[in-house]
Amino acid sequence: MAYDPRIGYDSTRKLTDGDVLQAKPDGWWGDSGKLYRDYSFQNFMEGVNFAVRVAQQAEERGHHPDIHIHYHYVRVNYYTHDAGGVTQLDLDAARALDALLAGDTQGRDEQAGDEQA
Repeated sequence: MAYDPRIGYDSTRKLTDGDVLQAKPDGWWGDSGKLYRDYSFQNFMEGVNFAVRVAQQAEERGHHPDIHIHYHYVRVNYYTHDAGGVTQLDLDAARALDALLAGDTQGRDEQAGDEQA
């Protein structure tokens, strides 16, 4: 469900902090009602390119994180606005983002192996 301010606030979908800490994917943190992770990169443009892929995936899923681009890392925050905190939708989106990055890493590893052969 996409956020629509006319619909109002539905706090029943919000997970407790304990639920978030138990269910969050490895590498993710739950704090202040948000689920976030920092992704490290060699340079600024790698981070920007990653942020674009995050945005594309968010459009496909219909659930959009806050993306903060820094020089050597990108922080991704998930938070369901109309629930006032983290929901199952955020946990699912975090896992999908990890899968996207894992696929990219696997592709780079295979490419490096091809170059060495």
